[in-house]
Amino acid sequence: MRRYQLGDVVRLKKPHPCGDDRWEITRTGIDFGLKCLGCGRRVMIPRKKFEKRVKEVLVEANTGTVAEQGDLETSR
Repeated sequence: MRRYQLGDVVRLKKPHPCGDDRWEITRTGIDFGLKCLGCGRRVMIPRKKFEKRVKEVLVEANTGTVAEQGDLETSR
């Protein structure tokens, strides 16, 4: 299972109503805090829902690099 970190930018399966589908992780733990990079809206969602909704990691916070498509680990 992938470990998510503060500052990671992820793409979720469904876009936000503002039209953007990129989110920055602002909190990790039982719940995840996310900030929409389109409109700045902040939301909290349970870990289980978050892990199901993540499509890919766009930017890894610890390295600042853009993740490759194949780097995303999926657990099903």
